[in-house]
Amino acid sequence: MSPTVRRQNPIPVPARLVSGVTVSIPPSTTGSQPLTMAAADGPADGAAGGPRPVIEVAGLAKRYGEVEAVRGIDLTVRAGETFGFLGPNGAGKTTTIKILCTLANATSGSARVAGFDTATQRDAVRRNIGLVFQDTTLDGYLTAEQNLRFHAELYGVPKAAVLPRMRQVLDMVGLWDRKDSLVSTFSGGMQRRLEIARGLLHAPHVLFLDEPTVGLDPQTRSSIWAYINELKGREDITIFLTTHYMDEAEHCDRIAIIDHGQIVAIDTPEALKASIGKDRVQIQTADDQAAIAALAGTFGLDAAVHEGAVTFSVASGEQFVPRLFTELGIPIRSVSVSRPSLDDVFMSYTGKTIRDAEASGTDAMRQMAARFRGRR
Repeated sequence: MSPTVRRQNPIPVPARLVSGVTVSIPPSTTGSQPLTMAAADGPADGAAGGPRPVIEVAGLAKRYGEVEAVRGIDLTVRAGETFGFLGPNGAGKTTTIKILCTLANATSGSARVAGFDTATQRDAVRRNIGLVFQDTTLDGYLTAEQNLRFHAELYGVPKAAVLPRMRQVLDMVGLWDRKDSLVSTFSGGMQRRLEIARGLLHAPHVLFLDEPTVGLDPQTRSSIWAYINELKGREDITIFLTTHYMDEAEHCDRIAIIDHGQIVAIDTPEALKASIGKDRVQIQTADDQAAIAALAGTFGLDAAVHEGAVTFSVASGEQFVPRLFTELGIPIRSVSVSRPSLDDVFMSYTGKTIRDAEASGTDAMRQMAARFRGRR
């Protein structure tokens, strides 16, 4: 991230594990900070004996004029979790992350990260978090090492710890052998991996990843997630990520589904899918509207067109399909049956698939842009 900080008074880094030793880095006004041994400060147990909450959000709201980007959300993220914020583009995910990272002020409500208030203890929040933006913020005319060294100086990482920590995080993302290469020569996936390494360099308690694989090809996306999963095994860290990819949300310990600025469901991926309890059936017919009416009249099923097919949910879908062909009364061109997925969860709670939601969100943004142009 890019905190407002002067070189001679860098943000102090919390005591963390750096190259096999725990270091405490106290505040300094000289820019030169001693490396001293201290007790590790990993996640403490909560009052009930479980992991303590690292992120606490209550009634959080954000308005931009007439637009309500975030509408009074509540959530708690425990230490060590990989927590996913799942929703279509424009749902309020990035706005929420900006508030949690002190890059935007909430209109109302409260948020605490690593025990600090995001509105009144901004510097304390910033020294305890790492942030990987949705769009790259690397300097392409610098090498990978120079980008990381600049970040280390901003965060006051002592010189004795920079090189071993840099090697640790670059090895983790498979880029140590490219540390002397200009970032402008990196592929999109390599730049994303370098940004993750940069976000980890100062050993934060919480790493925020805003759409970490957006725009990447499937193979590179899979590779990025392999690094993220390895990170969880090697670092004492909580990960909060936003995504609109359903398959990525499956990697999370828990997910919150957000739509139109509101959280509509929150639980583990498996629990959310189990809550649906029905299979998803999609059919293509000669007359979709007649098929929807027939499904309601004959079977009492609510159906709608999603992703170009008549879609509905029913228990034991594979056993129901033969009845469709014999009782629907509308010619069926194709049929597919799938077990409950997170997309089905999203559709169950919002009435549309995430692709439909993104399409409607794009239309809404076009309408807002048209209104803006009309005022000029």
